[in-house]
Parts: sequence; C-alpha cells; structure tokens
Amino acid sequence: MERARREDGGAATAEYAIATMAAVGFAGLLVVILRSAEVRGILTDLVQRALTFAG
Repeated sequence: MERARREDGGAATAEYAIATMAAVGFAGLLVVILRSAEVRGILTDLVQRALTFAG
C-alpha cells in the first residue's frame, strides 16, 4: 500500500499542470473575445445601463 501512494505522487502534479494549461487557454480565449469591438460595445452599453439605473 505504501508503494502505491509513492507512485501516485506525480499524478497530482500532472493534474495541476493540466488545470493550469486549461486556465491559460481559457484566459487567452477571453482576451481574444474581449478585444472584439462588438463585445467591447456590448459590455460598455451594459455598464452604462447599470450605472444610469443605479444612479
């Protein structure tokens, strides 16, 4: 049983690496989407509506 625990130690590191790569990919996708003029306009309009509604 002790041997199985030692051999499983690298699995957590691999899982962290995969999760990190997925997060980096998602962040890159968000950057590409948010650079779009259309998306920027939608977000600006949304913020302006929220501020005028609250104010």
